[in-house]
Amino acid sequence: MEQELEFRTVKSTCGLCQTGCGVLIHMEGNKVVLVEGDPDSPVNRGALCTKGLASSDYLYNPSRLKHPLKRVGEKGSGAWEQISWDEALDLVADEFIKAKASYGPESLVFMRGSFKGGFQGTYLSRFANVFGVPNIASMASVCYVPRVNGSIITHGYNPVPDYEYPPGCILVWGANMAETRIGEHKQTVSALERGSKLIVIDPRRIDLSDRADIWIQPRPGSDLALALGMINVIINEGLYNKTFVNNWTVGFDALKVHIKSYPPEVVEQITWVKARDIRRAATIYATSHPAIIQLGNAIDHNINNFQTARAVSILRAITGNLSIPGGELSCSLPGALSPMGSPELDLRDKMSKQNREKRLNAEDGLLPTVFYALPQSIVKAILHGDPYPVRVGFVQGGNMLLTYSNARQAYSALKKLDFLAIADMFMTPTAALADIVLPVASYLEYDSIVAPPYYPVTQIQQKVAQIGESRSDYEILRDLAHRLDLGEYFWESEEACLDFILKPVGLTFKEFRNVGTLEGRKEYRRHERDGFATPSGKVELLSSQLNEWGFDPLPAYHEPPESPYSAPELAKEFPLVFTSWKSGPYRHSAGRQIASLRSTQPEPVVFIHPDTAGKHGIVDDDWVYIETKRGQIRQKARLTTDIDPRVVGVDYAWWFPERGYENLYGWAEANINILTDDNPPYAREMGTPNLRGILCKISKV
Repeated sequence: MEQELEFRTVKSTCGLCQTGCGVLIHMEGNKVVLVEGDPDSPVNRGALCTKGLASSDYLYNPSRLKHPLKRVGEKGSGAWEQISWDEALDLVADEFIKAKASYGPESLVFMRGSFKGGFQGTYLSRFANVFGVPNIASMASVCYVPRVNGSIITHGYNPVPDYEYPPGCILVWGANMAETRIGEHKQTVSALERGSKLIVIDPRRIDLSDRADIWIQPRPGSDLALALGMINVIINEGLYNKTFVNNWTVGFDALKVHIKSYPPEVVEQITWVKARDIRRAATIYATSHPAIIQLGNAIDHNINNFQTARAVSILRAITGNLSIPGGELSCSLPGALSPMGSPELDLRDKMSKQNREKRLNAEDGLLPTVFYALPQSIVKAILHGDPYPVRVGFVQGGNMLLTYSNARQAYSALKKLDFLAIADMFMTPTAALADIVLPVASYLEYDSIVAPPYYPVTQIQQKVAQIGESRSDYEILRDLAHRLDLGEYFWESEEACLDFILKPVGLTFKEFRNVGTLEGRKEYRRHERDGFATPSGKVELLSSQLNEWGFDPLPAYHEPPESPYSAPELAKEFPLVFTSWKSGPYRHSAGRQIASLRSTQPEPVVFIHPDTAGKHGIVDDDWVYIETKRGQIRQKARLTTDIDPRVVGVDYAWWFPERGYENLYGWAEANINILTDDNPPYAREMGTPNLRGILCKISKV
């Protein structure tokens, strides 16, 4: 007689992107049969995007890496030998030891991919710090961190929107939340239904544009000028909150003088936004009190990223929208949880000062809070030995051929490394260039704690499955540490590590399974009790810290490179500018091998205005070349009036898993980073290369 299968539901947190949506995992015996949104999660309240709904497709995908692999042919040839974990880790450890002994710890680089929601990045930092390797890379310079740093420098905290009040106005700036932050999108729609006004700032029409009181279409890369123009209107028309400005800000008089350089008529020429629309948007935002601003990844992608975040923080401050109901709050951390990136977790003090000072970019004059090695500097060190050669690399869940700027240079660098090990769920174009590939677990295959960046929340992540020999990032690093005589710095089990993280809250991980969620507390008008966490104790419109460090103390717009205004001669050959965004079914380069996602968007798509397409003889579904002075890619045309005729929207991070090893899965065919540059100028504060608003041209294939 057949045994009846047990049906059960496990609360967990999705790990397919940074958002950290709560999920319910429905199990039939030991098999995951359905993943859906958890209505009790404060992050997403039951909503779940297409990626999250495809969690079991990721888990059981037949192309999952299930065993460690060792390269036995030329790099990229696809010739692999399956080996044991012991052999794989022994080989990796031996190469690490050899490089450190022969060339110094700076000859190694540890590269993190996109944020997984948990503490994986902190584990890699811990490993690097105790091993003495100063070169730890992440995507911080192009994702989220510029916004956080700009906010903290200005008013001492990263604000959390108070949707529940609700806000009188929501300004959505470069954030397509319907496809990237589903929980906040749901909260935005709910607030609109309760009467909130809406401003959308985005070069293309998004789903919220049609519901907006005004939709602003700036030239890609000109966001800082637009923000300064709005500040000009608010100050000159007396729309600012005089009480808050007088009592809780410093530098207003200097700001008032500075902002005279950015009247709407001048800003119109920079941004392509009509002066009347700048005035209208500024007026709606300033007079629809309280108000919130939802910033997206778009502003992180140019040389003005940090100062754009500063300007937006100034907008929040001068309108009196900080720390009030319906405004932008400072929230306490959940309990006293050990935060990721804290010294007790990453053990930064274990690295010697001598080693730390050898970090790539250490002498580049970036913000003192910047401690990572920049992608473009890693590439140059590998290729040219500048300032010294980097010879060995380890990648934690990243596809650098698709995500590093000037991808052909990244390709040359990865091929030149003496040794490269990669931990990933799937074989990718980047993994195909490795010497050792380690099968990493999906979020359904390990226990963890997830702290989403946009919410003051900590949630449980629970193991419900095991595919092949896949291991979590923690297990891989722990076992490598033992081989390097560093085992004392890693707990024997991942659960013991999680117990340490939870200890300040008074919970063990076993107990946390029953708790599931820890929420931070909203703190209204906290500044009236504690002041703002800045040197002056007030909002620093003019930043004393930036002035001391040698940066612009007030945000000043700098025209990005390769734009119609910084390179007018180049614009004669390349008359259009391109931007990009995240496609709903995919997160960065992930998901192209997931049939349920690929069926919704099987090909890379370039958005072109019909008038522009007509001039080039292009119709819908034509294959189109997009070209900059660095190279050419091709994508399929989608004609739409949702974009300015002078702008094209290029799909991001495309490769073709079905193509196989020949040509490395077509990694260069539609890859937007064939078009981008990795040369200066960079963002002075963050070291970010320019990734949007770049001159290009199109032609029919």
